[in-house]
Amino acid sequence: MFITFEGGEGTGKTTLIKDIAEMLCQDYDVKTSREPGGSLITEAIRDIILNPKYVGVTPYTEALLLAASRAQHLDEVILPALNENKIVLCDRYLDSSLAYQAYARDLGFDFVLNINQYATYHMPDLTFYIDLDPLVGMARISNRDKYDRLDQETVDFHQKVRQGYLKIAQMYPKRIVTIDGTQSIEEIKLQIITKIREKL
Repeated sequence: MFITFEGGEGTGKTTLIKDIAEMLCQDYDVKTSREPGGSLITEAIRDIILNPKYVGVTPYTEALLLAASRAQHLDEVILPALNENKIVLCDRYLDSSLAYQAYARDLGFDFVLNINQYATYHMPDLTFYIDLDPLVGMARISNRDKYDRLDQETVDFHQKVRQGYLKIAQMYPKRIVTIDGTQSIEEIKLQIITKIREKL
């Protein structure tokens, strides 16, 4: 089973995935990963995409790098794990590119879906979108040691990302479960694990 977690900055995805994985590990073989990243090659691409020192990365280059990273990640991490009957929990996937690049960067859904055609053949069984006002999310990460290139975007940009996610959730209601991110992490965890166990 392939499960992805989506949301803006400061929505607690990393903590949720770690805790959900620990809960599922009692009964299932679980693999966790993240995008961009998850392997040696894709982590190198992640650095180019997110490191603030690369100030010249254009929106189209960003989208293409993410698509390249995703293809490598599929072949190297996700598909082998699924072939071994593992549950794969992934922090971000194609929906992130749709929200950030297609919607917030105005590249359009057609362009982003075209360059991610390989990923569209391997869509998640279930996606949890943690919905939260970007002002709240950005306040939560204000004490982070370092901001990546996307963290440093304007509040307007992050508001557009949220609008993009809400639009995508309407487009794929059978796959995407929208979770209220203002709840406690324990409440969110309970909702997620209940839904996963229903699916399993």
